Amino acid sequence: MSARIVIVGAGSWGTALGVLLARKGASVTLLARRPEHAEEMQRTRENSTFLEGIQLPERLIPTAQRPDFEAVDWCFCAVPTRFARATFLALAPYIPPELPLVSLTKGIEQNSLVFPTALLQQVVGSRHVLTLSGPSHAEEVARLLPASVVVAGDAAKAKALQHLVSTPSFRAYFTPDLLGVELGGAAKNVVAIAAGILEGLRFGDNAKAALIARGLAEIARLGMALGAQERTFYGLSGVGDLYTTCASPFGRNRAFGIKLGGGRRPEDILAGQEMEVEGYNTARALKELAERAGVEMPIVSQVCRVLYDAVDPKSAVLELMTRDLKAE
Repeated sequence: MSARIVIVGAGSWGTALGVLLARKGASVTLLARRPEHAEEMQRTRENSTFLEGIQLPERLIPTAQRPDFEAVDWCFCAVPTRFARATFLALAPYIPPELPLVSLTKGIEQNSLVFPTALLQQVVGSRHVLTLSGPSHAEEVARLLPASVVVAGDAAKAKALQHLVSTPSFRAYFTPDLLGVELGGAAKNVVAIAAGILEGLRFGDNAKAALIARGLAEIARLGMALGAQERTFYGLSGVGDLYTTCASPFGRNRAFGIKLGGGRRPEDILAGQEMEVEGYNTARALKELAERAGVEMPIVSQVCRVLYDAVDPKSAVLELMTRDLKAE
């Protein structure tokens, strides 16, 4: 019997993974927040709002009606971090504790400073919580371009998840380092904003290369202080996802940073955004998490100053470049 799957969240990534799984033969329910969005997808067989140009397979059913979670095998969370708690609080009474929950969300919740799998564990009380992360832009995955990701979490279900999602164009690896995978997935969005700022300022490739290298060092430093494995940050969910997010034309956080570097204000850019810029909210939470752990993250700190304190991006770069000299 084919797998029965619910994906909560009908954005670009939730839709792309749903398309991949439905093409593989799974029965996929794509749960949208707005009834009119679900109805449009049903009528046109396309998610033109978030993943234009990709036909939805017959085995993918968009809906805004709560599905029967007792009748499915897997549930994926593709909801932005800031909406995840409220979304799953409403669904929690209907989700059986044995149903595996897989987070596709990359971020850190404000105030609580918890990662998405911990949030799902708290809200739903599931016995099987995992994450799927790595360099996987929805626009490429949905077009069957090669991509590799990593799954982490509940070891009893991880191998089954690997087999569930893997196809000739989409390869899944496994790591036991859930914390490292989620930190890498969240923090790379903040560094990508900085990468975009450099592009907007036209500061060149040398500056961007240095940013990616030093950004990765900051992320790994915090990860090890929190108990993650160093090797995770040099894998798919670390340097792999960081590179893609900082370089790809599909990267929303990079595009947001380019506009900041070009002189626009954060609030003005966000007001015209249909898709979530996860790095905007993650930056503050990441800085607080680092301060709590006693870890210095100068790039993240300067991004926060630009985002929340109206500091000029050029001034923020100058501060980074004129810090005390030290060993690499």
